[in-house]
Amino acid sequence: MKISVIIPTYNEADNIGCLIESLKIYGEKHLHEIIIADSPNSTDTTKEIAQKLGAIAQKSPQKGRAFQMNFGASLATGEILYFVHADIKVNPDYAFDIVNAINSGHDFGCYRYQFDTDDWLLKVNAFCTRMPFIWCRGGDQTLFIRKKDFLKVGKFRDDYQIMEDYEFIIRAKKVLKFKIIPKNVVVSARKYKTNSYLRVQKANLKVMRMFLSGKASQEEMMETYHRMLDYRE
Repeated sequence: MKISVIIPTYNEADNIGCLIESLKIYGEKHLHEIIIADSPNSTDTTKEIAQKLGAIAQKSPQKGRAFQMNFGASLATGEILYFVHADIKVNPDYAFDIVNAINSGHDFGCYRYQFDTDDWLLKVNAFCTRMPFIWCRGGDQTLFIRKKDFLKVGKFRDDYQIMEDYEFIIRAKKVLKFKIIPKNVVVSARKYKTNSYLRVQKANLKVMRMFLSGKASQEEMMETYHRMLDYRE
């Protein structure tokens, strides 16, 4: 089975090279292609670096992680889509794990995670990612799914600027079998370093409650997150 890795980016020149190289090293025979869907607002050399390393790198027609991931998926020719954030360190077993999960009867899934810091509070956050609850999910855990199932479920919602991964997982779990791979990817703690643990937790809780209520608009959730945090696009 062939894996198409899709990475939405916004000014990720400092991270994209290491990620592409590790994906290639660990991809074994299953890695088919690496697709960079760069934000039209990016101003650095993310696209050029990715292209030099052999990735397919194109500017997305529209900004926003959901739109960019859908755009990347539209370019993919592999049987499995693997959505990865640019500041993630993938698990060395990712290719084997994903193919094994699919062959074992699971339709889509994610990893647990750990942060790139020894902060004990973030270790508590990371521990929660082994649990099945929706508030324990998120794009930082990466997401794999067969392309035919991604299209069947209806892709990410293009009109979502925030919480797009949560909405997709909730929708997909109604018709597909979900798997949490019991291994870790490594997540950047940069959001916590830029803000603080308490500020990030308060913002996450506030926006999650708004999302689960079903009453808040995307604009209201984005405005709330931007007001509470120094938040990247």
